[in-house]
Amino acid sequence: MYRTEVSFGKKLGRLTLGAVQEPPKARSRPAANLPPVGGADAPLPARVLLDDLRAKMDAILSRAPVTRAPATLDAPELPFVTEVTALGDLHRRVVRFPLSHRVGHKSVGPAHSADAELLALLALDPSIARASPAGALYLDTETTGLAGGAGTVAFLVGLAFFDEGALVVEQLLVRALGEEAPMLEHVRKRVLGASMLVSFNGKSFDMPLLRTRFVMARTTAPPEPAHLDLVHVARRIHKRRGFPCRLVTIEERVLGFQRIDDVPSGEVSACYLHFLRTGETGALLGVIEHNLHDVVTMAALVGLYGEPLAGSELVPDDLAGASRVLSRAGAKDAARAFADRAIEDGGGADALRASAEIAKARGDRARALKDFQAALEREDDPKVRLELAKLYEHHARDLERALELTLRGTAEAPEAESKRKRRLHAKLQAKSRRAEASAPLFARRK
Repeated sequence: MYRTEVSFGKKLGRLTLGAVQEPPKARSRPAANLPPVGGADAPLPARVLLDDLRAKMDAILSRAPVTRAPATLDAPELPFVTEVTALGDLHRRVVRFPLSHRVGHKSVGPAHSADAELLALLALDPSIARASPAGALYLDTETTGLAGGAGTVAFLVGLAFFDEGALVVEQLLVRALGEEAPMLEHVRKRVLGASMLVSFNGKSFDMPLLRTRFVMARTTAPPEPAHLDLVHVARRIHKRRGFPCRLVTIEERVLGFQRIDDVPSGEVSACYLHFLRTGETGALLGVIEHNLHDVVTMAALVGLYGEPLAGSELVPDDLAGASRVLSRAGAKDAARAFADRAIEDGGGADALRASAEIAKARGDRARALKDFQAALEREDDPKVRLELAKLYEHHARDLERALELTLRGTAEAPEAESKRKRRLHAKLQAKSRRAEASAPLFARRK
């Protein structure tokens, strides 16, 4: 169903015709039958009302528009330089960080030489193993909305890459809606020159958003190289620590860095819209620093996650988490090494559980039994009791111990647990009958 738009002028014309022209019957009446005109309470003629309405409209339309001067880029508040391009003005900021620059206790330098194969295993993405972290492009966007969609604009894009012994951060600002073309072209060139992309939730948000903006700008999006999305790696490694995997939280809990007066992600779009309405440059200062922190922190995390085990700065719980991911990726030897390191560094029940799970996956039931038992002694866990009950029943053939653990409760559905109890009871009774049958005759008579 199509909707026809009617201009205000046409609506006014209809109003004029409807108010001034009399219906056919009224025109045929004799003048003597018309109601008298005049008097204090008589309504004003339609023509007078229309003239008064037109006068008011003319007064409104003749007013000078209220304009707000946008903040100039050469003002000290916004540290961007304007570059003239064929597609328009590009507003760019460049900051260089030495490789020794730290985010908390972790420097950005190790990201340049990170182990691509280890990162690929942790990301469960083999394509990353063929990419060079030294040529990675780090990307983060600040947008007019967090829900995405065709109307969402990336008004600030943060890019980072290694160049001449430094981490270079570029920030691209779209000063006014509709002026994205030079920014998109710059992003396209950077992506084309990158060996891999690194983002935090960029697979689900940043890159789909940018692809949409390329389409809206009627230009071709660049082919994307291997993409390391750190949010998935972080969730797997830090899962047992129980904190939400937001970049700011990881900075605090993993890197030991806390931002001061940071703009929350939920307020970023409001800051930009305020800037568009008022031209107040101060509204964007916090957003610019927020974006800068994001891309630099991603480099620090790549160095942390991609560092070889010998020099790893991961804490025991995170080493245990990494060992589980490596086991899931099929790298059993590496998983074993990470689990052993977690135990050596003082890891508790979780490190022992990780070690036991890896031993079980490799078919080393004796090691699995030993590690699960040690984990249970440190922390009474129904899941561990279940694993031990299985191992004592099927590997150690210790039915009494298996039944004891089952009676204490396991992490099984009630029906499965009842079935296990009945089976163990039956096996113990059968064992008792066999023992009695094989006993010497005089022993049985006693």
